[in-house]
Amino acid sequence: MEQVLSQDMLLNFFQEIKDLYRETDRKFQETDRKFQEMERLMKEQSAETDRILKNISKNLGALGNRLGEFVENMVAPAVVRLFQSMDIQVHEVYPGVEANRSGEGIEIDLLVVNESILVAVECKSKLTREHVDEHVVRMEKLKRMLPLYKNHKALGCVAAMVMSESVKKYAHSQGFYVLYQNGEGVDVSKPEGFNPRVW
Repeated sequence: MEQVLSQDMLLNFFQEIKDLYRETDRKFQETDRKFQEMERLMKEQSAETDRILKNISKNLGALGNRLGEFVENMVAPAVVRLFQSMDIQVHEVYPGVEANRSGEGIEIDLLVVNESILVAVECKSKLTREHVDEHVVRMEKLKRMLPLYKNHKALGCVAAMVMSESVKKYAHSQGFYVLYQNGEGVDVSKPEGFNPRVW
């Protein structure tokens, strides 16, 4: 009787082990399925992220092109018009001026020059106070970086496709002419009593 009971116990023990292995194998397969599903979702998300980044890059490129067109087709003629309205004949218009001297650099989006006056224009898609402050710094080193114009009267101008009224006022307070997009054209903001700062 004891021997039969021992065999039963042994059979039960082996059956439990077998069941335990089956359950472990089932859980392993379930985990593997979940891992594969997670891997599939991650690949899908990665593909979606790549698509979004490509789209952002394309849009940024388009914005850069639009800003370039804004400078070339709208700002440059408006600056010329500004000078001519002050009876100053403009002879030279230079886009994308860069200079480097003694480890210091300067970049100017648009430089408009005649024999005695130059205006350095900073162009932005959306102008901020920080951009205005940066242009003040740029103007302060302009003649040092471009000694060819050291005897010119240097004026500053900021131009933007979008700007708030407060930023426009701030730019004027720093002595800058302001060009802003108005419909299909560019208008010059020069409030009454405005005196441009001369560098």
